[in-house]
Amino acid sequence: MKMTSAKLEHVNVTVSDPAATAAMLQQVFGWHTRWHGDAMNGGTTYHVGNADSYVALYTPRQALGNPPDSYSTPASLNHIGITVDDLDAAEARVKAAGFTPVNHGDYEPGRRFYFLDADGVEFEVVSYR
Repeated sequence: MKMTSAKLEHVNVTVSDPAATAAMLQQVFGWHTRWHGDAMNGGTTYHVGNADSYVALYTPRQALGNPPDSYSTPASLNHIGITVDDLDAAEARVKAAGFTPVNHGDYEPGRRFYFLDADGVEFEVVSYR
């Protein structure tokens, strides 16, 4: 059986304020809101990204509880990896948005750092240049 090329289109993550998270992703990565509107269970979703892929930001109608530790909970999202051309410029934008870059690494195949957003979603920002 011949395999076709597969490509990740989106990830969907629950956040407390999808409009605020969308604005942060636009500020830090230069993305745009592709769509937003009503979602399942009376919730709201924003699709933020570029022409090829996006992050779906969902919030339900009811209040959210405290999340468990993702690295020790099956089926949890550990982090979202995003590639950038200029890691230093991306880090400056992360700081300007009020977040703290941590866990800097410079090893094959690229340089990287991580940061947590307001909901504790971890982002890995990496450059392969």
